[in-house]
Amino acid sequence: MDTHAAYKSRWLPWLLLAPTFIILLVFLYYPTFETFMLSLFKVSLLTGRKIFVGFENYKEIFTDPKYRQIFWNTAVFSFFVVLLSMAVGLGLSVLANQKIRGRGFYRLMLIWPYALSPAVAGVIFLFLFNEQSGIVNYLLGITLGITPNWLTDPVLAMALLIFVAVWKNVGYNVVFYIAGLQNLPGEVLEAALIDGATPWQRFWKITFPLLGPMTIFLLIMNTIYAFFDAFAFVDLLTKGGPSNATNLLIYNIYRDGFEYYKTGLAAAQSVILFVAVVILTIIQLRFGESRTHYGG
Repeated sequence: MDTHAAYKSRWLPWLLLAPTFIILLVFLYYPTFETFMLSLFKVSLLTGRKIFVGFENYKEIFTDPKYRQIFWNTAVFSFFVVLLSMAVGLGLSVLANQKIRGRGFYRLMLIWPYALSPAVAGVIFLFLFNEQSGIVNYLLGITLGITPNWLTDPVLAMALLIFVAVWKNVGYNVVFYIAGLQNLPGEVLEAALIDGATPWQRFWKITFPLLGPMTIFLLIMNTIYAFFDAFAFVDLLTKGGPSNATNLLIYNIYRDGFEYYKTGLAAAQSVILFVAVVILTIIQLRFGESRTHYGG
């Protein structure tokens, strides 16, 4: 039986798709093209005149020590956010998947931080870790006699950003890992239990490999999250300081574009970030689709 849709007019399908194409063209493809073009120019701050410089903006980004530090900051931040978000999310998902009383409530409590906007999460932690009046320093002061400089120490400031980003995103990973755990083939796990495999062996030899497609998907999504959703955390908590130690690429794009009016450099950084996301997407499509079933 032929299941293909039939239209009396050859133009009707295109007419139905036209609103989508127009929206994509105006709000996605055209801005992307303009950003690529703008990255090849320097814009005069006083006159607004564009001066074509070719790939000079890219050359400056990859040779200037300031931008190399920003790339390093972004790499460190992204690595630890992805690693900790996925590891903690997987561990909590395994616990939340156990048949215990009240597990629905526990799952809800694990997921709700993801529902908060990054701005709200940033404000919450700004109050918690305030060096003078934050409750964290108050508790540390009365118990251990220390009051760390969370926002003025480079290492602690980066650690705080990572902690906030992980706390905010763990719930996202919990949702997907619980879904993956609930769809694992029960007969395989039962066979391993009958064969005398320990819980640790069942997890690393069976459960974790079967979660491979989900893990690849979450690896890409968490990396994209670390690239793009950290802006509010940096803006509210550290402003890229101290001494540029927490200045991430997504935040520096904003500063170059809207504070320093270096629109060409900001556009070039946007292109670099765009290319990174495209590469991650290709990896996801290439390796994710090749392992989209759990066997059986």
